[in-house]
Amino acid sequence: SQPWPGPLPQPEILAPSPPRETWAGKYEFLLSCLGYCVGLGNVWHFPYLCYRNGGGIFLIPYFIMLLVTGLPLFLMELSLGQYGAAGPITVWKCCPLLKGVGIAMLIVSSLVSLYYNVIIAWAFYYLGSSFQSPLPWSCDAPRNVDLCKVVAVVVTWWGCVLQNTSGSAGWVSASEVFWNEQVLGVTHSSGLGDPGPVQWPLALCLLVAWILIFLCMLKGIRSLGKVVYFTDTFPYLVILILIIRGATLEGSLNGIRFYLSSDWSRLQSAQVWSDAASQIFYSLGIGFGGLLSMASYNKFDNNVIRDTLVIAIGNCCTSFFAGFAIFSVLGHMAWRKQVPVGSVAASGPGLAFMAYPEALSLLPGSPFWSILFFLMLLMLGVDTLFGNIEGITTAILDEFPALHDWRRKMVFLGVLCISFYLLGLPLVTQGGIFWFTLIDTYSTGFGLIIIALFMCLGIAFCYGVNQFCQDIVDMICQCPPWCSHMLGYFKVCWAFFTPCLLLFTLIYAFLDMYGVPLRYGTYEYPAWGMSLGVCIGVLTCLQIPLWAAVALCRESGTLSDRFQKATQPLHSWRTATARDVAGDVTDVPFTITLTSSD
Repeated sequence: SQPWPGPLPQPEILAPSPPRETWAGKYEFLLSCLGYCVGLGNVWHFPYLCYRNGGGIFLIPYFIMLLVTGLPLFLMELSLGQYGAAGPITVWKCCPLLKGVGIAMLIVSSLVSLYYNVIIAWAFYYLGSSFQSPLPWSCDAPRNVDLCKVVAVVVTWWGCVLQNTSGSAGWVSASEVFWNEQVLGVTHSSGLGDPGPVQWPLALCLLVAWILIFLCMLKGIRSLGKVVYFTDTFPYLVILILIIRGATLEGSLNGIRFYLSSDWSRLQSAQVWSDAASQIFYSLGIGFGGLLSMASYNKFDNNVIRDTLVIAIGNCCTSFFAGFAIFSVLGHMAWRKQVPVGSVAASGPGLAFMAYPEALSLLPGSPFWSILFFLMLLMLGVDTLFGNIEGITTAILDEFPALHDWRRKMVFLGVLCISFYLLGLPLVTQGGIFWFTLIDTYSTGFGLIIIALFMCLGIAFCYGVNQFCQDIVDMICQCPPWCSHMLGYFKVCWAFFTPCLLLFTLIYAFLDMYGVPLRYGTYEYPAWGMSLGVCIGVLTCLQIPLWAAVALCRESGTLSDRFQKATQPLHSWRTATARDVAGDVTDVPFTITLTSSD
């Protein structure tokens, strides 16, 4: 054979990357993650699920799902980010075949950020309106005099409540009119195809919300770590105050009984278990990339198992105790109206912006309580959005290191916030709530479950569950006995229980999606609207096979050889020595010897 007519090709040598920024203190990371997980769903969705699914009995499937799916996936995402010290896309150097999982995380976080700040804009609007006395959605407001006529309540022998007003066939609350007409303007829109003009007061609130996000995240985790000391602790103070105040109200015990009433027969329903899995899944923020990004700024030897237990359990306890603050006040409102608690209970925006504000308007000093409540909603929403935006910026900055210069990073963050503001304007039109509901339903539906499923399967069977457990031990260094026992339990979950339960949740989500038409109030979404929503979810999921195909095409050999190479970690994948001790690293696959159980 003829010698090669020139110098042999050398593998590309990557320049040593600068030291990665880390959290200034341990509590900054914990508070940031806790604030990211404890969001609006803890206040407006969990209590509703509790009463709908058997009251206190719902806690049984809830905590079972926490142990089998929530904690294992939470630990997996934190460990992956901390060990790899990289964002949701770059971290998949551990398994290039699954780079699409990171891309899908980026898309989901972008969609959520697009509409989540609209909720913060609503909270801003209500917060500003709360400085009026009487509250504009109360019966004492001059414009609501005609609405708030004396309601004749007739209770029939079978317990049904018939409501009627003098001169009207039905009764609409002042808070409902304020929400639909003054805030949203939805009464002037006929549906998805009729968005109408922009509600400029809401557009201004949305602008203020994005300016707030930009200023708080201007210096990355350095500024974010300081802000969360207030934004994360203030909601807990408000929840405590509302619980104490609610306990002093007449009828509050009826609301608490309604919240915790037990119906053991509900445990036989698959809907209850699916709701428990979904609530655990979404409330912990799994699959969005925010947890992974924030963990990437941890010190390498941080005890990630301890953090998982503290954050996840703290999040679930917050959900449970928030229910007391909500249902004690709703119980008082039901007592004042002489109606069952179930008739005033609601979920989602209906609870936060209609039912609960109406209940607060009945209290003495209602503007004060309203200001506290909407400040709490504002802080909860901002904290969650911090995590989403951090996931987006970290993913892109790690893929394009040239943007790490602080000036370029500031410009990039500014462009990102302006883009999200402009894209969010259709959601604050008169028909914006219809688009809001569509994106909310399909952006975090089956797509998020598929992301978590492939993340779990990829780490457990491609990267290797034994190797992943060893990586966690390497980070913790001196692993206490309880950590070793917990790790053994998580290993079994990652390899078997968690994927099976994710598959069950995914199947049920598909059946629920196609079995029940999407509605907002009395409006039923047209077929083209639901098809558009499905396309949003499918677009997210398609990133996984698309980028897997790209990874296979980049390798050579048979399909089996390509697959094996595409599942091997690159040399730039962080280990305890490769990034912290060694100098230059070569960005080519290297082999990890695993046991046969992998």
